[in-house]
Amino acid sequence: MRHRVTAAALAALTAAAGLTAAGTGTAQAAPTGRTHHVDCSATPGTTAADGSRARPWTGLDEANAQTYGPGDRLLFRRGATCTGTLAPQGGGSARAPFTIADYGHGSARAKLDGAGAHDVVLLSNTQYVHLKALEITNADNPGSERNGVRLRLTDYGTARGFSVSGLYIHDVRGGDFKTLTGSSAIHIAVEGKAKASRYDGLDIGYNRIENVDREGIYFKSTFSKRDLVGEQQDPNVYPGEWTPSTGVRIHHNTLKSLAGDGMKLDTTSGARVDHNRIDGFQLRSPSANAGIWTFNTDDTTVEYNEVSGGGNTHDGMSFDADGASQNTVFQYNYSHDNKGGFLLVCPYSGAKTIGTVARYNVSRNDGARLIQNCWGPILDTRIYNNTFVNSAETVPGHLVQDDAGSPATTQHELSIRNNVFVSEGTGGYAFKNPTAGLSFDHNAFYGIDMTRPNPGGITADPKLSPDFRLGKGSPALAAGTVIENNGGKDYFGNRLKPGAPNIGAYAGRGVR
Repeated sequence: MRHRVTAAALAALTAAAGLTAAGTGTAQAAPTGRTHHVDCSATPGTTAADGSRARPWTGLDEANAQTYGPGDRLLFRRGATCTGTLAPQGGGSARAPFTIADYGHGSARAKLDGAGAHDVVLLSNTQYVHLKALEITNADNPGSERNGVRLRLTDYGTARGFSVSGLYIHDVRGGDFKTLTGSSAIHIAVEGKAKASRYDGLDIGYNRIENVDREGIYFKSTFSKRDLVGEQQDPNVYPGEWTPSTGVRIHHNTLKSLAGDGMKLDTTSGARVDHNRIDGFQLRSPSANAGIWTFNTDDTTVEYNEVSGGGNTHDGMSFDADGASQNTVFQYNYSHDNKGGFLLVCPYSGAKTIGTVARYNVSRNDGARLIQNCWGPILDTRIYNNTFVNSAETVPGHLVQDDAGSPATTQHELSIRNNVFVSEGTGGYAFKNPTAGLSFDHNAFYGIDMTRPNPGGITADPKLSPDFRLGKGSPALAAGTVIENNGGKDYFGNRLKPGAPNIGAYAGRGVR
């Protein structure tokens, strides 16, 4: 049977496909937009500034007074400094985002200085915005709640199409506030109670973040209530049903000298955190912090990151799957010189943490305890094929600090298999409070006084090379137990082959 298509229907289909009315197949051009210039070093002239390059705006008030649309560009002159808060109105579209960037020549960046304001850049209830290439600082009157960049939705619905890239954010001197509104270098908040809101498509990449009090990159949402959270957060403050942000990627960022956490994801689904470098966190905060951690998230992948310099043992681990984290995977990461240790798995107060995997990572000189779990339901946690090496100067007090015994009714499922543990010092690596839910098999322990059986494992020298591969003749070669759904490759990118795997993070042949 043939279906008749009316002229009106054909026109609608043509417009939706982005074709010309004549049906030639030529895509319509995206809106070109307008370009606006800001030069805060310029002296206001006798002729009113209009935002052109010849007559740029000279302050943020003028930039904030404009309503921007698809394809518009707001450009700040390189070498000039604007003071206050940039809070532009309007936004872009999928085909023509609104871009905030720089213009001009010279090595000095365009700089925005919050001078103690709550936010240097505030992108509120907007979408399709690309923010890039600027220098952002906020050091005056330290100790108050403040941010470098804050993205905020308030009863907005779904906001799409954000990119935050190439920024240099430094000296954001806030207080010890881990809240819905601050203090962070990059702060992503979903607020309100009336309309469920979220981000769909948020790319944060190639930014340099230094000297921030307290958070590096931080997510928080009021639409985060679900059974997995238990009583770990106040339902009166976070009352909305769980509405996760999607399409989130955080990558190729460098973060140094952070008072608190490096990166904290909250109320996201399917986020990827990759190729980041965190050097120095938990340095000036009395609260608990971690390098990269998840809370109330689903299906997060944390991979190819390097995390070091955790400053104390109030947590202070590189990685943490916290309460209501579900199916978090930590893989192919390099963790070193963190006083708190390598990994924390931490539900409590009725929360649950489910399906955490830590595989094919390398840990060097991580202290206090390599692995810690809090009390609370820790279900299907699998730690396998990692390599842990500690020098004589950094011998952990505990290989596993098992705090699951309080309360005694806690469910506990944590398996540790196919891992290499090497101590170049003497002693150390004890087990604290090991419970029945903690299982070990096919691990390699060398230079460590074992306090419990090691089924199927080895205690001979695994012959690690300086880059953590196994040497020729290593007893750890092909000595592991088969693990299904193992990710398909090792820390070094080698493909995993059928049969018994190596113990540790290296899957290749022994090296000379």
